[in-house]
Amino acid sequence: MESLFSKENCLSQYPWGDGCHSWNFVDSDALSVKQELMPPTAVEKLHYHEHATQFFFVLSGTAIFVVDGQVILVKPQQGLEIRPGQKHRISNHAETDLKFILYSHPSTKNDRIDCE
Repeated sequence: MESLFSKENCLSQYPWGDGCHSWNFVDSDALSVKQELMPPTAVEKLHYHEHATQFFFVLSGTAIFVVDGQVILVKPQQGLEIRPGQKHRISNHAETDLKFILYSHPSTKNDRIDCE
């Protein structure tokens, strides 16, 4: 049976970081799919995952990633893959909210190592 999800009927919603929000649509050990929002000036801590591959797809705003020391700008309708072991962070330096979809395979549950 197929499931249709929206922000109103997501599995869970929670705040993270400095004013950021996440809506979890798929939450299994094998896969996580979320929609996330970062307000202006929000910056995530530098971290990596030992097992999970992540794919970030920007819906609106502009994401600034640092991946293994390289700065990468990701605009709306663009995506970025982060492989296991790559140290990364996402930030929003714009004056508007950053909205993106985040796919993680397998899930990042208990698979986050902070570098800071």
